[in-house]
Amino acid sequence: MLGSPPRLLLLLCSFALCGYAGARLLDGDRFLIALWFVGAAVLHDLVLLPLYATADRLLVRSAGRHREGVNHVRVPAALSGLLLLVWFPLITGRVSERYAGATGLSADGYATRWLVLTAVLFGGSAVLFAVRTRRRGHGPVRRRRRGPVVDGTPPPSADG
Repeated sequence: MLGSPPRLLLLLCSFALCGYAGARLLDGDRFLIALWFVGAAVLHDLVLLPLYATADRLLVRSAGRHREGVNHVRVPAALSGLLLLVWFPLITGRVSERYAGATGLSADGYATRWLVLTAVLFGGSAVLFAVRTRRRGHGPVRRRRRGPVVDGTPPPSADG
């Protein structure tokens, strides 16, 4: 099944946009760009994927009983990694002159901003985890008496 007509139209539009972006991108040195794409795919599939899959397995194993906190590490790590992947040339300073020449802006500070943003992501996730853990840990556990529902009215609760 191919899907509904709106979905097919959206898919065709996304292919058209990707084709246009690819044509614009490949307007320069086609061999180096193709080499970069192949190298990125190989680097990701053969090196990075096994590394972060192993790191994730170690994280889950080390969490033990506290597996609910694993996503509080996964999400900021994934977002930080994605930002690093997108802005890597500017973060490392490899294209500073080229960037300044093309945009008229300075490329200084990308590494610092990425580190600060990464710290904010992990800090916010830690605060969210602490709030969730505290909410679960405080207050008496209230249990409701379960009984049959008669005439559509639920049984009275234990707290009155």
